[in-house]
Amino acid sequence: MPSVQPGCLWVVATPIGHRDDLSARAVETLRAVAVIAAEDTRHSRPLLLQHNIGTPLLALHEHNERDAVEAIVRRLLGGESVALISDAGTPLISDPGFRLVRAARAAGIRCAPVPGACAAIAALSVAGLPSDRFVFEGFLPPKAAARRARLQELAGDPRTLIFYESSHRVAESLADMRDVFGGGREAVLARELTKLFETVLGEPLAELAAHVAADPDQQRGEHVILVAGRGEEAEAKLAEGQRVFAILREELPPAKAAKLAAAISGAPRRLLYQESGESGMGNREW
Repeated sequence: MPSVQPGCLWVVATPIGHRDDLSARAVETLRAVAVIAAEDTRHSRPLLLQHNIGTPLLALHEHNERDAVEAIVRRLLGGESVALISDAGTPLISDPGFRLVRAARAAGIRCAPVPGACAAIAALSVAGLPSDRFVFEGFLPPKAAARRARLQELAGDPRTLIFYESSHRVAESLADMRDVFGGGREAVLARELTKLFETVLGEPLAELAAHVAADPDQQRGEHVILVAGRGEEAEAKLAEGQRVFAILREELPPAKAAKLAAAISGAPRRLLYQESGESGMGNREW
């Protein structure tokens, strides 16, 4: 049995797929605490039973977090130790738990991590993309216009970009990334990590988007999408695209000038279109 400090909130990472990825320290901690706050008790129970963890469970999810936090903090202040877990991976990373950790810290309660799996980091470790600087964006907006707007804001970021995406939107998101970032931008799709059908595909965005759109199997399961940041080559393409656009803009409407300049230079046409200072590009095909 580990030494579990009374009145401590333990933030415990659980497997993202393979159940044997639960660490020995995580098992001991989950056995020793007074109660486990789980995102979905039905989902977590089989994992806990496999590791002979009989600690009581209580639900803490996005729909009850505001109400549940006060009760859990009272238990912590009363000297009970509590573990926080999510359905998979590290709590708070695109999962509930932020309000609990924030409230616990505000109340002077110790919050201690028990590290383990995180899909974003696991994907980055095998992607072969620059890992010295990266940014985790979580899930993109579900609506197309908002999703494209967010991607546009990230188009110039030099860091590796990491996204989570659902199975029913992954093809659309990859297509939007291709259109906004440019089809030649290097990208990786990591699917079903540590599970039976684990797949890691690394291709330029144009090829990756086409591959996933044509293969329904690649649209199933849990996805992490990683996209290389805009590097020196992309900067050079953009500079050339801006030069060509400025020339064409003197004779052509902005949309047409951006389309031709992008075809000539390889720069993203949406970035070139911004040069015109106009808006309302919307979903038009041009």
